Amino acid sequence: MSDFWIYFNIGLKHVLSISAYDHVLFLLALTVSYEFKDWKRLLILVSTFTLGHTLALFLSVFNIIRVNENLVEFLIPITIFIAALYNIIATGKAFKKNNITFIAFITLFFGIIHGLGFSNYFNSILSGKPSDKLAPLLEFALGIEVAQVAVVISALILAYIAQTLLKFSKRDWILIVSAFIMGVVIPMIFENEIWKN
Repeated sequence: MSDFWIYFNIGLKHVLSISAYDHVLFLLALTVSYEFKDWKRLLILVSTFTLGHTLALFLSVFNIIRVNENLVEFLIPITIFIAALYNIIATGKAFKKNNITFIAFITLFFGIIHGLGFSNYFNSILSGKPSDKLAPLLEFALGIEVAQVAVVISALILAYIAQTLLKFSKRDWILIVSAFIMGVVIPMIFENEIWKN
């Protein structure tokens, strides 16, 4: 297998692995209030998340930033919780859909936090000078992007089924999925190592 496919697959598995469900939860929170007709907006948001994630890894690879791993692992479920809470607060309000700049900025920040959470592992699997890590970093980022698009398409299909066949209103669907996400991440927040220090 070529180096490209190795790092591309690591990017895919980073999002699609069962143990990486926090990434999927964030993507669900990001996607739940959109429909297929909003695909351009969603692609921008997913790419913004990938950009933030890649930026964090880049800063880590070049030793520009170092963070406390426990703090980052604490912030990851917090960011997911905030995204789900935002959905609940914004449900039915026009500013949610119209304010892509705000949502993109928040998504970029969340991407950076998630990328920092992966930075130690990423640095451990790559050897050599920082400049040797640029190509694998981009290959990894492409894998993340493809995996995220797959998750978003799956989430849109699930929403379509729930709203069309099962007759959930869009508002109810957003509230149910967002509440579910919050219910999953609250234990992650309180069981984090940061509380044990």
